[in-house]
Amino acid sequence: MKKNTKLYETAAALLASGKGILAADESDGTAGKRLAMVHLPNEPENRQDFREILFTADGIEEYLSGVIMYDSSIRNTTDDGVPFADVLTAKGIVPGIKVDLGTRDLEGFKGEVVTQGLDNLEERFKEYYNLGARFAKWRMVVTIDEDETPTDESLKINAVMMTRYAQIAQAAGIVPIVEPEVIHAGDHSLEKAEIVTTRTIQVLFQTLMEYKVDLQGLILKSSMVLAGDKYSEQTSPEAVANATLRTFHMSVPHECAGIVFLSGGQTPERSTENLNAIAKMGEQPWTITFSFSRAIEEPMLKAWAGKKENEDKAKEVLLETCKQNSLASLGKL
Repeated sequence: MKKNTKLYETAAALLASGKGILAADESDGTAGKRLAMVHLPNEPENRQDFREILFTADGIEEYLSGVIMYDSSIRNTTDDGVPFADVLTAKGIVPGIKVDLGTRDLEGFKGEVVTQGLDNLEERFKEYYNLGARFAKWRMVVTIDEDETPTDESLKINAVMMTRYAQIAQAAGIVPIVEPEVIHAGDHSLEKAEIVTTRTIQVLFQTLMEYKVDLQGLILKSSMVLAGDKYSEQTSPEAVANATLRTFHMSVPHECAGIVFLSGGQTPERSTENLNAIAKMGEQPWTITFSFSRAIEEPMLKAWAGKKENEDKAKEVLLETCKQNSLASLGKL
């Protein structure tokens, strides 16, 4: 296999020590839910202001290596007319793009879904590359429901779709992030979450390797291993760290460029505590850091509340949140 040097360089930049990736790739609908937290209507102007605060805050480049954007935001500009991707690139932050088009029901498999978005993906990648994107993200959704889900069939079809995305991305000079999200919602135990997460990631990497995806130019975005949010007892950060790292050692080849975490419905505080506990377990075969969305955005949103006079304060809060997660990624909290 020829060496994909450019991909390796991008992956290394994204996995720089003490930095993480901001997942600002909410669809316009999900961005509306964020805005609703501070009683703002889901209007283009509000989404623009929200994203402009995120992308233009001075100093975020100390703590962020990349930002994942949504289709509308990678096409968007600041009030001064500078494309958001150019703003990030000027800071030394790598722009990225979410390319899956969400999920639909998997016929014949009740409660399970398959991710869409392969149609015209080569053409979309060409355009996104020209808009400045150098990495991408594709998400699959795994739900734990007693003994029935996920089925091996749903894991396999989603892994094949994700693998095809990764092939197309690498051919386009774009680093693929693969995100098999095991949903936190539910009443499952930590042990059950560990079994399902391990199996999910194993199936994914078996498929990636079967189809000769270059793992050195690929990043895994994983859930932390957590008991369901409705389980009778919640898990300590140390237990989360142990279960999560056991899972990775059972499922992630050492060739994989690195691993980043989604916050997955945890509170900002809990996400950071668990990240810190994982980092405190010591050096691993892969670089491990964060790729949070709500856990970074929520404190900033509350400080901003849609008011022009609060923008500087919101940027300070954003910077502090990024700093705390940077420290946590090094186990220094």
